Amino acid sequence: MKILMFGWEFPPHMSGGLGTACFGLTKALAGLGHEVSFVIPKMLGESGSAHVRLISASGIPVRKKSMETIKIFKGLDIRLINSTLKPYLGARSYDNGMKKKSSKQPGYESGRSETDASQVFEISPYYGPNLIAEVIRYAQVAGSISQDSSFDVIHAHDWMTVLAGLYAKEKSGKPLVVHIHSLEFDRCGEHIDENIYYVERFGMAAADHVVTVSQYTKKAIVHRYGIPADKITVVHNAVSRTEAGALYHVEKNPERKIVLFLGRITFQKGPEYFVEAAAKVLEKIPDVTFVMAGSGDMMPRMIERVAELGIGKNFHFTGFLQGTEVEQMFTMSDLYIMPSVSEPFGISPLEAMIYDVPVIISRQSGVAEILHHALKVDFWDVSEIANKIIAILQYPNLVAEIVEKSREELHSVRWETAAEKIVEVYHRVVH
Repeated sequence: MKILMFGWEFPPHMSGGLGTACFGLTKALAGLGHEVSFVIPKMLGESGSAHVRLISASGIPVRKKSMETIKIFKGLDIRLINSTLKPYLGARSYDNGMKKKSSKQPGYESGRSETDASQVFEISPYYGPNLIAEVIRYAQVAGSISQDSSFDVIHAHDWMTVLAGLYAKEKSGKPLVVHIHSLEFDRCGEHIDENIYYVERFGMAAADHVVTVSQYTKKAIVHRYGIPADKITVVHNAVSRTEAGALYHVEKNPERKIVLFLGRITFQKGPEYFVEAAAKVLEKIPDVTFVMAGSGDMMPRMIERVAELGIGKNFHFTGFLQGTEVEQMFTMSDLYIMPSVSEPFGISPLEAMIYDVPVIISRQSGVAEILHHALKVDFWDVSEIANKIIAILQYPNLVAEIVEKSREELHSVRWETAAEKIVEVYHRVVH
């Protein structure tokens, strides 16, 4: 089967777990004999992947005919305003954004004037205040790509590519599968961006089928978006050693344990609960190093809170890590914590387990559905998080048992299994 897939990131053009999931899934689909053409906003260097045909949406001529004339978009109302507001924006970030508002942003100019028969867009792949505009440009390019490609089914990942998938569906007449990895309510709680919510709801309603990464997210889609349960298939994410790259052999210091938080430092990931639990642990075990790896709008607040608690000498902020830096960080760590407030899935715990690192995960996560031997906590229960951290650090026999059980569980968490379920969905929608 030939698949036209739309995504916002793909290794090495990526910034998070969505790219990792897209890589693992497409590699497994290719291994099953299917052909995948994967469209991203813009290539930032070489492709780096042989199992997919990677297509950059930037630089592709688009006919002047706008999306408003395409009937599939008649039911969608998006109001664009010239604003610096965006998800996860704090007061400090807003002030900085206002200062930069008058400066020229790279990648937002069309290649030709309005009078030309076609336009060429340079689409920015970054998540920022102009993301909605980039999503719409990306969707316009999708129509041109769909006309020049041969495929059986369209697969769009998350809200950023929903409009592209719908445009390609309208142009080609091929069925569309929308794959939800994260919802706006996961990212922002109740303070959602209405534009993004509209896109998510409209896209799932118009798609031929919806795939999501957990029962946790399926329930949210049914409850908050009104999508029928029988239109949604749950396909859990996975992990493989080939994604993690070479294993590093680092001698850990038994006298100085390292506890790791790795992810976006945003509301969704619960970094404040990690910091508060760290302070409680250090009251009992003073020789522990807590590492917060990642970046995000809450990072300044977390640095300030660490200073207020007086635990700065035991706390290290690495900034954003990628590639071998992530691998080395896992290898050095004695424990990984994912205290997410709302996590549709969460691939990072699986990646940590590859390196025999025990994990503590939020019960409010999709990955908790498939990990039966990981320690689980409610994200808000800082005392419970601290107690479980202390238990892991003080009882090596407990660690050995968790690691052994984790290795067994990883054998059944395979991208090949996920790909087989996705193919079943394809066959269901292709007539």
